Amino acid sequence: MSTRTESVDTPAGEARITWHTARAARLVLALGHGAGGGIEARDLRALAAALPARGVTVALAEQPWRVAGKKVAAAPKVLDEGWRALWPALERPGVPVVAGGRSAGARVACRTAAELGAAGVLALAFPLHPPGRPERSRAEELLGAGRPALVVQGGRDPFGRPEEFPAGEYELVEVPSGDHGFAVPKKADLTQDEALAVITGAVAPWLAGLAGLAG
Repeated sequence: MSTRTESVDTPAGEARITWHTARAARLVLALGHGAGGGIEARDLRALAAALPARGVTVALAEQPWRVAGKKVAAAPKVLDEGWRALWPALERPGVPVVAGGRSAGARVACRTAAELGAAGVLALAFPLHPPGRPERSRAEELLGAGRPALVVQGGRDPFGRPEEFPAGEYELVEVPSGDHGFAVPKKADLTQDEALAVITGAVAPWLAGLAGLAG
């Protein structure tokens, strides 16, 4: 695996892609970050470390607001514009691109996947609703993605527990005891490393299936 960083101009300012490149990659998994943090999130790091050995290049995408050092995320429309502007660079390796991200990044991936021609959508910690406000559901963003989708959700995520998700044409994997950042308490039945292994262990075969469908 090789790693490099690339700057990309977008209508919202400079964005950045950190490439974790696989040899003879069959897919690119593009991952956007959430509104409360960047690409240092534990789930994004775990996937970037694990997947290149399995033939998947991982591209960690930083939105312009984050690159600029701002503490508050841009509006959803601006996030979507930034993601669209990154897409040509993400397609440059010449293999199918799976759109993904955690939290707000997952919403961006869902909203834009069909128009960009993504091979699939990986939604990590999808924020189904604001904490304590289940009536403000964002389910239609997920249900309207129009692409094969995998949701990986913490069992105690205040933005939406797995049992709160509606039926739909997507797969859902629970990380037991995980919160919105997939952190697990010390008293949990699994360790933090085991929780991350649940994520990589679910995503890798799902991506392998997409690669097979993509030829």
